[in-house]
Amino acid sequence: MSSDLAAPTDKLEPVAPLWHTLLVLLVLGAGSLASYYERGLPNANLPGMSSRLSGYLTVILQEWVLVLLVYLALKRRGLAFHDLVRGRWTSAKDFFRDLGLGIALIIVVVPMVNGLIYLLGVHSDKTLAALTPKTILELVAWLVLAWSAAFGEELVFRGYLMHQFGGWTRSIVAGLILQGVCFGLAHGYYGKAMLAIMVHGWLLGLMAWWRKSLLPGMLAHGIQDSLGGIVAFLTVK
Repeated sequence: MSSDLAAPTDKLEPVAPLWHTLLVLLVLGAGSLASYYERGLPNANLPGMSSRLSGYLTVILQEWVLVLLVYLALKRRGLAFHDLVRGRWTSAKDFFRDLGLGIALIIVVVPMVNGLIYLLGVHSDKTLAALTPKTILELVAWLVLAWSAAFGEELVFRGYLMHQFGGWTRSIVAGLILQGVCFGLAHGYYGKAMLAIMVHGWLLGLMAWWRKSLLPGMLAHGIQDSLGGIVAFLTVK
């Protein structure tokens, strides 16, 4: 049964105990360390698969393990995903409003994050070529990964963690900042460009706080990652 729990930054009340958050952070940290050393888990090969396809499936599994952990914590409190996601599309107007906000966020995020990556002196062409899809099957898996991350990462970072940190510190600002730091650190394969990913996480957090919903951020996240894979599939050799 769902409660009237407010949006992640409206009511400073954690939805899970400390040990549960430590478990979530442990899963995130393990995945980030593995991706840092393996550059997107290319060497975690599943039998009969390319390193890229194997890596996509590995990360998809991690995303849904984290979603399951959040689900179990919410269920224990008598809550549901909606209590963290908030927002609802009751009409086409609602959907297109959030879609427009998501696209506007992409327009801000892409040049800002890419500019920060450039200033940090990170040249990711080789990494990009190693990670992006080369076959139709890999592209399909990439798109599944993109939307798994869109739902899972927004739920975990802008929903669960922002709520947890905001509740413990009694500060909306601290909750927003700390979830962004965790978001950056969770992307170990970016190396020092994790700093730019933190900024991305803060912007997504601001959208969630302002809109009182994770839906625009989920759309922005999914569209950005999907387009990145499609463009790379068509252009990167």
